[in-house]
Amino acid sequence: MIRFDAISVATPDKAGLTNEYAALDTLLDAGDLGGALRAWDAMRRAFETWSALVHLKFSQDTTDAAAKAAREYADALAPEAADLETAFKRRLLALPDQAGLAREAGGHAVRLWRTDVTAFDPAIKPDLEEESRLTARYTEILASAALSIGGKTVNLAGLAPFAEDPDRTVRHEAETVRWSFFARHGPELDQIYHDLVRLRHGMAGKLGFSNYTPLGYRRMRRVDYGPDDVARYREQVVTHVVPLVTRLLEQRRAAFGWDRLRFWDEALIDPAGNPKPAGGHDFLVAQARTMFDGLDERLGEFFREMESGGFLDLRNRPGKSGGGFCTSFPTVGMPFIFANFTGTHHDIGVFTHEMGHAFQNHRSRDLPNVDYLWPTMEAAEIHSMSLEFLTWPFMHLLVGDAAADRFRRMHLIGALSFLPYGVCVDHFQHEVYANPNATPEERHAIWRRLEQHYMPWTDHGDLAYLVKGGRWQAKPHIYGSPFYYIDYTLAQCCAMQFWSRARRDPKAALNAYVGLCDLGGSAPFQELVRDAGLISPFADGALADVVREAEAFLAGA
Repeated sequence: MIRFDAISVATPDKAGLTNEYAALDTLLDAGDLGGALRAWDAMRRAFETWSALVHLKFSQDTTDAAAKAAREYADALAPEAADLETAFKRRLLALPDQAGLAREAGGHAVRLWRTDVTAFDPAIKPDLEEESRLTARYTEILASAALSIGGKTVNLAGLAPFAEDPDRTVRHEAETVRWSFFARHGPELDQIYHDLVRLRHGMAGKLGFSNYTPLGYRRMRRVDYGPDDVARYREQVVTHVVPLVTRLLEQRRAAFGWDRLRFWDEALIDPAGNPKPAGGHDFLVAQARTMFDGLDERLGEFFREMESGGFLDLRNRPGKSGGGFCTSFPTVGMPFIFANFTGTHHDIGVFTHEMGHAFQNHRSRDLPNVDYLWPTMEAAEIHSMSLEFLTWPFMHLLVGDAAADRFRRMHLIGALSFLPYGVCVDHFQHEVYANPNATPEERHAIWRRLEQHYMPWTDHGDLAYLVKGGRWQAKPHIYGSPFYYIDYTLAQCCAMQFWSRARRDPKAALNAYVGLCDLGGSAPFQELVRDAGLISPFADGALADVVREAEAFLAGA
């Protein structure tokens, strides 16, 4: 069994990579396509393992000078590696026997490569390095937060318990503290994003696109849908989800007896107080062991391997990057879960979510092509968001018997309430990149307008930075992963289908889920959805059906 601290990969350099690609060319010249593809796959797995280690260690401590220097080196080398990789893909795509290439490498991999080569040119290498530098600066700013509240000093993640406190004045204070931090850093955050938008627009121009949007979709490797499909899906959310969330929020306002619902009230879902984990880090990890053992032997064995191998970093601490994510080390076939436990229900959500990513990646580790280890992200988020629902029968282990039903209700309400916000984030980015010359003030105005369209209940009260339209600046995906965020909402539609299926036949739902994980990224999004027996979120009625079932469940809960 491999341990995380035993993973060792040599630091690559441009000269070494150039020599390795020259060796691949030699194999192709000799007619050894299979040998070239296998050697290339091993090379890419090693590079991805090294890159993942470097970026993980920076996220674990953004104040560590050595980790920062290593990340800067990796960010500088990445465009050079992309140049060599793209040139090799172009050579493969120029081979006379494309049918043979598809048989040897996989038809979907070839399709991905055809997309990849349109998204890179040596002319944008300096831009890619600058893009990485700017997004890293954004991460550092957010990780630097040292905020005073309740006699404590916390980071942004540490505000979570205060933001859900049953005392309305505490919630208001938490949001005041949070958005005062963003107001203080607002000018720099505006400048970073302004520079990113202009940089990305410039890259698109160099690659022959009219604006960044088509390039952004190619960088996300989306090959079976486009912006028009996404726009129709966003309006389905407006039609089917926004009215339901509006009713749920009004019910909550009445239950609490508030005169009106304010922004700082939205995080408190349960009138009895949001259910919390029944213990801290060590308790949750131990209970999760029991939970995954009970849910499925395959999940149980995998979780024990993650835990014993040191592939979990779940504690919140100063200097640690916020949020949660899953990364992986393809040379050893193991993923890693990064999160920030705060003592709220979000600990359970992020833990089960990232565990879904990790389980899929582990199930896919032996697929013969590194391009298949992860699917495109809207498919990957099905694994994560579905596991949040599939673990419902075991919630009593994490929150206690008395709170388990309340937790499930809260989770479902949170899943529905997320959808309008998620599509708002996506629509905002489409408008930003369609108007790359907008000023920071105009971007804030775009957010305010879209927020009113997708979340008409929003009342920011005296939170001046939110009234200004600054809420989007707290979402790292907008800065570092453009056009990613819609993936969560598409996956949520699919995850709720798994939830619906599990209510009727838990074993069949779980087996279908594992089967989807086994497919990894071997097919595009909508084909993977069909193979799992799900309905594409773009299909008429898919979202409406799960929303109706959710509404009926909540009415009877």
